[in-house]
Amino acid sequence: MTREKHSIVDCTIRDGGLVNNWDFSVQFVKDMYYGLSEAGVEYMEIGYKNSAKLLKGADAGPWRFLNEDFLKEVISQKTDTKLSALVDIGRVDENDILPREQSQLDLIRVATYIKDVDKALDLVQKFNGYGYETSINIMALTHVMENDLNEAFEEIAKSPVDVVYIVDSYGSMDYKDIDYLVTKFQRLLPDKKLGLHMHNNMQLAFSNTIMGASKGVEFLDASVYGMGRAAGNCPTELLVSHLKHPKYDVRPVLGIIEKHMIAMREKWEWGYVIPYMIAGILNEHPRAAMALRSSEDKDKFTEFYDKLTSPEVMPAGAAE
Repeated sequence: MTREKHSIVDCTIRDGGLVNNWDFSVQFVKDMYYGLSEAGVEYMEIGYKNSAKLLKGADAGPWRFLNEDFLKEVISQKTDTKLSALVDIGRVDENDILPREQSQLDLIRVATYIKDVDKALDLVQKFNGYGYETSINIMALTHVMENDLNEAFEEIAKSPVDVVYIVDSYGSMDYKDIDYLVTKFQRLLPDKKLGLHMHNNMQLAFSNTIMGASKGVEFLDASVYGMGRAAGNCPTELLVSHLKHPKYDVRPVLGIIEKHMIAMREKWEWGYVIPYMIAGILNEHPRAAMALRSSEDKDKFTEFYDKLTSPEVMPAGAAE
């Protein structure tokens, strides 16, 4: 596996923000960017490019609603590491997106549910026209019917989107699922690059990611120290260490963890925690597990398992 075939997309600021409401200091984000640059990581996702106007009352750090002037102050000197942002259907104001030559961003990723793929592709068309690299990230894939996915592929294949993501929203996939889905995506979308975004509910995010990489998936999502919503993501430090290329260097990533993230881990919880594991093995959204971990009953694992496996429990809803 060589660097030429893979691009690591570090999602610590964007996905990790789901843990702490994007309460990251400017210094931390700067250290993250320049540290990842030293490590040879190709992309850093610096947050969401959603609109505060469309998410009324949303009280979050600046990485939730990226402002271009603010971005230019934070990352005044760009390196070879490109900047990415994610948008959600219905939460982005297209007027907030500048042409690429006026922006610090290089890649805009559009997160969507299967029912909104047409809306996602409309956004992709616009962003592509502005000069950005683009991706479409279909969430909650394990709850998508085959025929719906096949129909979506027909439209995606005709679109200008650069990268199509396999997203394990519930952290419920294993290597067999990755093998099957990558093969299917490659067969039906032969002209598109593929990406993987894995969650670590069952401690499989890293192995699933390198499984996909071995089958030719080019865009590999990760986060430093695994920081991401609930169980978190594939750890960047593992991926940088595993992908064999002399330009990758794990040492700067270890420096970020040592300087900032040991203390963060004491303040905010993420990673392999039993309620998140339970949600993963049951292919459920982690919202119930996250609520449990915020309650006085946070360690009542068997009661939580019984609740989720009783017939009257409502089926899981949307993924973040």
